[in-house]
Amino acid sequence: MTAPGPAGVSGIELRHLRAFAAVARHRSFTRAAEELLITQPALSRTVAQLEKALGVRLVDRSSRNVHLTDTGREFLLHAERTLAAFDAAVAAARRESALRLGFSWLLPDPWAQRTIARFERDTGTRVELVRCDDPCAALDRQSIDIALLRGTRPVEPRVRIVHLYDETRVAVRARDDLPSGTGASADRLDWRDARDWTLVVNTASGTTGPWSWPHGGGPRQFVETANFDEWLESVAAGRGIGIVPTAAERRIHHPSLRFLPLTGAPPIPVRLAWDPTAGTPSGLIRRFLAAAREAATACVHTPDA
Repeated sequence: MTAPGPAGVSGIELRHLRAFAAVARHRSFTRAAEELLITQPALSRTVAQLEKALGVRLVDRSSRNVHLTDTGREFLLHAERTLAAFDAAVAAARRESALRLGFSWLLPDPWAQRTIARFERDTGTRVELVRCDDPCAALDRQSIDIALLRGTRPVEPRVRIVHLYDETRVAVRARDDLPSGTGASADRLDWRDARDWTLVVNTASGTTGPWSWPHGGGPRQFVETANFDEWLESVAAGRGIGIVPTAAERRIHHPSLRFLPLTGAPPIPVRLAWDPTAGTPSGLIRRFLAAAREAATACVHTPDA
């Protein structure tokens, strides 16, 4: 490969360095592409562009595993220093800025605490917590940068989604409510008995509603509410049964409510959503997702997380 001219070297961008550093760190194009939120072919092209601009071979692709050449190992040291210096400069400039995380109710614990702590430590950027009845609508208005979503409700095609982990469901009802007419015993509920329930639904950001039974078999009666507070008080008033993540049992302390085990229920996906067209720096989103994924891995091994 011939040595590049000045124009070739000038074509090197930070994205080339980040792509190469990710491949070197993971020793895998597949895992590096997942971290960078791009496709594997796009990542391969970016690394190839860097090699062409430099006029050297950085990655040995001759075997099944990815290895760096001697030149690649030496270049990696300088690339990592360059990226670290750039990230430090950006973090210093953004000490007063914030990444706005939108959520509808009860951020999952300990995921939220671990994610925020690592992100703020690594970037110097503050996470601003924004409580909103409908995080998807807040994304559309660009009043938040990234949203914590629970459940499987669809989002706009342009919105990107990352699945973090799953939460289990628990039932909640008024403390003095009797099980008659719900297909339930006094101390538990079964998902298969849903047709006999009156279900209280938070239409803006609830995790359980008519959409939870796409092929039928769901409750025949619903009580619709517009936000979490209305949902909570409607359940407490005995208007129907509520279904929530098990984290709610630890966090909601309402004298008129009691929680019941729920058997046979599908899990609730916990997801992050963001709009790549909104203008939020992709580097900040990427760093937040890295912290979120690490915290999610720990939560999978934490009971009721």
